[in-house]
Amino acid sequence: MQTDNRLFDDFVKFVNGAAGTVAGMAREAEGATRERAREWLGGLDFVSREEFDAVKAMAVAARDENDALKARIEALEAQFGGAAKPARAPKTPKSDA
Repeated sequence: MQTDNRLFDDFVKFVNGAAGTVAGMAREAEGATRERAREWLGGLDFVSREEFDAVKAMAVAARDENDALKARIEALEAQFGGAAKPARAPKTPKSDA
């Protein structure tokens, strides 16, 4: 047998409404938190992954070029009999004054 309990129905509606309100507040809080985090991180000097990878690739290319130039210098030094001697400044005569 089913009874019409108006108080119980009103209570269920109230709880359902409160649950919906709480869920909406949670979504709003999450969105606000995400926005604040984006603003905070945006203020810092972070680089994107693409920029990082580009700089990393340039560093690797520079290192490879440096190694190639070092090998050329070593080959030239071996060909010409050793390292080039540093140039000396010419001596100036001392004056007897």
